[in-house]
Amino acid sequence: MKRMLLLLLMVSSQQLQAQNSQLNDLHAAEKALDDVMEIIDTSYLRSKWQEVEADFAENPAALQRIRLGILYHELTLNFSFLHKKLPKGYAQHSFDLLDAAYNDKSMLPGFMPFVAAYRASALSLVGAETGKLKPLHAAFEAFAAAEADYGAVCYAPAFLRGSVAENLPSLFYKKRRFAKFDFENIIVRQQTQPDYAPAKIMSFTFWAWANQHQGKKHRQQALAYLERAIALDPNYEGGRERAETLREKLLKK
Repeated sequence: MKRMLLLLLMVSSQQLQAQNSQLNDLHAAEKALDDVMEIIDTSYLRSKWQEVEADFAENPAALQRIRLGILYHELTLNFSFLHKKLPKGYAQHSFDLLDAAYNDKSMLPGFMPFVAAYRASALSLVGAETGKLKPLHAAFEAFAAAEADYGAVCYAPAFLRGSVAENLPSLFYKKRRFAKFDFENIIVRQQTQPDYAPAKIMSFTFWAWANQHQGKKHRQQALAYLERAIALDPNYEGGRERAETLREKLLKK
C-alpha cells in the first residue's frame, strides 16, 4: 500500500513538473510574440512592419517567420478591411508563413498554440479577401483543432475564433455562436487560472462579452465587465476605447 502511494505521488509530481514546464514555455513564447499581436495603433503597426520584415530578411529563422506571419495578419485586419490601404495578398502571405511554422517538426511547443490559432485566423482572412467560403470553413476546422489541443492552457484559439465569429454576417449564424461561447469560456478559465490571458486580451474579452449582451437581462453584468475592460487597459492598447463607448451607450438606455 505504501509503495503504491509512493508511486502515485511520484507520478503526480512528474505530471506537475511537466505542466509547469509547459506553462513556462507558453509564457516565454507569448512574451516573444506580444509586440506583434492584437495591434490597434496603426502608427505603431507601420513602424513594426518595417522592423519585423527587416528582421526576417536578415534571419529567416522560426521565430522571425512566426512574428512576420502574425504581423501580416494584423496588417490585413487594420489596413485591408478597416482602412482599405493595403494591396491584397497579405492574408495569404500570413497563412503561408504560419502554415510553414505549423508543419515545422522542430517547432518549440510553447509557440504552437499561437501558431495554430493565428494560422486559422489568417485562413479566415484569406476567405474574406477572396470572397470564397472554402477557406472560411477550413479556418473553423483549424480553430476546432487548435482549441482542442491548446485551449485549456492558452487563450489564443478561443480568442481568435471568437473574434472571427463575432464579425461574420448573420448568414453564418452557426459559426457566429462561437463568439459568445469562446469569450465566456476565456472569462471562466481566467477565474481559475489567473495568468491564463494577459490584461490586454482580457480587456478585449470583457468588452466583447458586453457587446454581445446588451439587453436588459444582462445589463448590470455587461456594465461591470466594461468597467473591468477599462481598468485593465490604462494605455488604450486593448478594448478600453470600445468599452468606454459601449458603456456610455448602455447607460443611456
